Amino acid sequence: MKPSRFSEEQIIGILREQEAGGKTADVCRKHGISGATFYKWKAKYGGLDVSEARRLKSLQDENAKLKKLLAEAMLDNAMLKEIASKKW
Repeated sequence: MKPSRFSEEQIIGILREQEAGGKTADVCRKHGISGATFYKWKAKYGGLDVSEARRLKSLQDENAKLKKLLAEAMLDNAMLKEIASKKW
């Protein structure tokens, strides 16, 4: 996945700029983003503070690591079952 040009702090700043009374189209043009990107960010980071966004990011990273570990364990388990079921 392509990394974002904007950090969580910058994204929240952009959202706050629009909430403060700026028009969505003007804010998007100023920062060089599309309207779809803005609304995707708004859905994800809408009511968050910077500290909450950092916590969300760390939880997402930890969740990805745990999913990877689970997938590897399930693969090992399936291989062991297959080997055990064969008759020598």
